[in-house]
Amino acid sequence: MPAPFTQSNYQEDQSPRIATSVTVVASPAAAAETIIASVTLPGLLDMPVASGILLFGWAAYTVGTNGTAVQMRIRQISVGGTLVTGADTGAVSATAANLREQSCIGYDIAPVAGGLYKLTMQVTAGSAASTVSAVTFTAIAV
Repeated sequence: MPAPFTQSNYQEDQSPRIATSVTVVASPAAAAETIIASVTLPGLLDMPVASGILLFGWAAYTVGTNGTAVQMRIRQISVGGTLVTGADTGAVSATAANLREQSCIGYDIAPVAGGLYKLTMQVTAGSAASTVSAVTFTAIAV
């Protein structure tokens, strides 16, 4: 059981509540939903969470051949995992070979043990790989 909240966080280490990654895991191949970034809150089992996990994802990318739209999502655990509340951009119009940037924000009110989250990207009608050139993915326990 996590320790209870204290009255003040003065001089209290808050670093286990924040995790971030700037590592590109992979770039979307053709039209498949692909994990482009991953973040873990390893201390989630040992800390109280008052309301949920705030998640911010951002990526710069070049749209692959024949791509017409790009959709970003934040999921728990894996590419097939539960979609985090509010963390689906929908299909945003795009043009092949264009360099773009896009963000995705969500709030997980039912965090899973281990605090593992995935930022994914899918390129509609893509017939060749898109290229993710930069990414930032952050999780904050609230």
